[in-house]
Amino acid sequence: MGVARTPRSRWVEEGLQVLASSGVDAVRVEALAKRIGVTKGGFYGYFADRDALLIAMLEAWESEAVDQVIEQVEHAGVDPKTKARLAGVLTFSSNRLLPIDLAVRDWARRDDDVAERLRRVDNRRMALLRETIGEFCDDPDEVEARSLLAFCAVIGGHFLAADHEGRTRVQVMARAADLLFAPSDR
Repeated sequence: MGVARTPRSRWVEEGLQVLASSGVDAVRVEALAKRIGVTKGGFYGYFADRDALLIAMLEAWESEAVDQVIEQVEHAGVDPKTKARLAGVLTFSSNRLLPIDLAVRDWARRDDDVAERLRRVDNRRMALLRETIGEFCDDPDEVEARSLLAFCAVIGGHFLAADHEGRTRVQVMARAADLLFAPSDR
């Protein structure tokens, strides 16, 4: 009877968890093998090298953070504001996806290939926002501005340390969403 191999997905998942907690430099084959409790030999049955693992991690993140989110949002059958909020919650409020997303953004600052992938991901997210906001706003310039502000609010909200004078961050973000997703006056 043979020994069960550690699945490829386990290597990718452990890599994503290390990326989220410690950054890309901490994603090392030997360290991952130790975390999983196996020898590193099994790794090479799936990946040629560490770079191949990093690419697989980015592919898994993109699929989960964009493809799966868009699929869920498109099948939700809700109004535009709820649709946008759902996409934000699924992506940026998740204890799983948010740390990975922030780590990829940090990694992209130092790696052109990762920056290009992040650009592709963000472009798809912006396209969803444009489509959603375009359901109640006809002005393309306003659609673009609202989409940008909504995306910046979600990303920037994780970096902003300011207080909100008697309001919680949740209250302020909810009010911002109300403003961004209100029908246009024009």
